[in-house]
Amino acid sequence: MIPATKTLQGEAAPPYFRLRTALSYCAPLIVNGIALPFFPVWLAGLSFSDREIGLILAVPMVVRVLVVPIVGMLADRVQERATVLFWSGALSLLTAIALYWTSDFWPVLLVYGIQGATYAPYVPIVESIAVSGVRRWGFDYGSMRVWGSIAFIISTLIGGQMIGKWGGTTVLPAMVAGFVLTTLMAFFCPRIGPTRRRHHQPIDLQASTGSSLRSPQLLVTMIGVSVQQSSHAMMYTFASIYWRELGFSGTQIAVLWCIGVAAEVMVFFMSRMLGRRFSAWTLIFFGSAVCVVRWILFPINLGFAGYFVLQCFHACTFACVHTGIQRRIVASVQETQEASAQGTYFFYNGMFLGLMTLASGYLYAWFGLSSYYIMSGVAAFGLAMLIVARNLQPRSSSIGGRASEAS
Repeated sequence: MIPATKTLQGEAAPPYFRLRTALSYCAPLIVNGIALPFFPVWLAGLSFSDREIGLILAVPMVVRVLVVPIVGMLADRVQERATVLFWSGALSLLTAIALYWTSDFWPVLLVYGIQGATYAPYVPIVESIAVSGVRRWGFDYGSMRVWGSIAFIISTLIGGQMIGKWGGTTVLPAMVAGFVLTTLMAFFCPRIGPTRRRHHQPIDLQASTGSSLRSPQLLVTMIGVSVQQSSHAMMYTFASIYWRELGFSGTQIAVLWCIGVAAEVMVFFMSRMLGRRFSAWTLIFFGSAVCVVRWILFPINLGFAGYFVLQCFHACTFACVHTGIQRRIVASVQETQEASAQGTYFFYNGMFLGLMTLASGYLYAWFGLSSYYIMSGVAAFGLAMLIVARNLQPRSSSIGGRASEAS
């Protein structure tokens, strides 16, 4: 996924860096494996309307986009980025416990919004640690990131079984257990010291510039990908509820979520091969185009087998695009800006996903399944922005310019 770098002499990676980083991905994605598919089911069990569910799920997304860039800049300056993980996990655990004492709309909205702010920095900080490992010691990003997706699959399957047996009341205990793991994993995460500027350039990355975070090409790329990714909001918010209305069991719903992530896992496993054969732009364009088709097909009642196949499209609409944008970020910024770059991308991604989640509550109430056609239009608009971003890239005749085009 991200090209590996040349290891510098005299510098050794922390013991079991790959294993510890992979486990650091697992902990937060265990939480996501429960919350993403089934927290809307818990909200529906409180008799909230579609608009209220959309608002509750949207507010933390909007709040966290204000938090992550600030925390990202802080993490670039602290002695150990893993310290941020502890506070993120611990504070999120407290908010999950607080949800036990909330059942009305406004208290749930407030507590879940706070949780969005406290939990938001966790994955981007782990991401920056993993990418630093790629830069410094040549680790393969995909081989670490993939285990988070596997953890998501396992937790979703277990969550589906729990929902099938005991209903939506099991969601909160599962989330609390997941946040306990995230807090503990902060102590196990690799300690690699602060970010720093390198004097040795990776052998297969373009020379990055100190002002790259202000580059119009990179910013438009981040925004275009974020718009395309925001089209997933309708599915994230209402797919489980819709599938339950179709009569799918909790286990079947879990399988549908898991097969999408399993397809994503395959992309991460093949990340090095894909990186050799396809440019970052090719992966981004292909995934965005498939996204347009995915939402056109989604409103059709395809049955369990049909949705099983359609969920496999997630390998393209998320994983290929995520692969491409991470490669573009690594090719564009220095390590001193790594957490800031991830925080900036997370800001755009979270902002557009939050706004689209908020809109999805109203769109679904007004248009029902036809609202997925609007999501297809959103994905098409994101693709158009990415085409514009590609044309903004400098086309110098230098070696560095050609390397940039290949990334």
